[in-house]
Amino acid sequence: MKEINLRPIGIIRTPFLKTKGMPIQPSGGRGTLRTIELEPQFQEGLSDLIGFSHIILLYHFHQASHHSLKVQPFLDSQPRGVFSTRAPNRPNPIGLSVVRLEKIEGNILTISDIDIMDGTPLLDIKPYIPDFDWQEQVRLGWMEGKSNQADSRRSDNRFR
Repeated sequence: MKEINLRPIGIIRTPFLKTKGMPIQPSGGRGTLRTIELEPQFQEGLSDLIGFSHIILLYHFHQASHHSLKVQPFLDSQPRGVFSTRAPNRPNPIGLSVVRLEKIEGNILTISDIDIMDGTPLLDIKPYIPDFDWQEQVRLGWMEGKSNQADSRRSDNRFR
């Protein structure tokens, strides 16, 4: 298979300087207000984005040092297949978060409800559209009954 090369379009700035103690999902970072510094050459691509209340961020887990096909997620006590988790130690360390878009000034986006480490390279931004992104009759697999615990759980160093 052919290799794919991606380059960051910006940097995500947050108060989280270490993995330990970070929220494990955006719901755990509710109310945390920070910024994205988009590279100036991509600023024009922000036009019309301010009309959306939420955006999807795709980013590189730049602190992930290795990948593992089995990981112990934060909300479970047993190892799970990495593709059934949102763990950062993946073959392609790409993260996804839905955050609230507060404002845009030039090439700076102010966002809230963030769960991302400071200095994380941003790969892409997409608008969150409930009619597109929401599904009925969803099954949660091993996460059944656990997803509501993400608000109060914090990261440790298990994925470093």
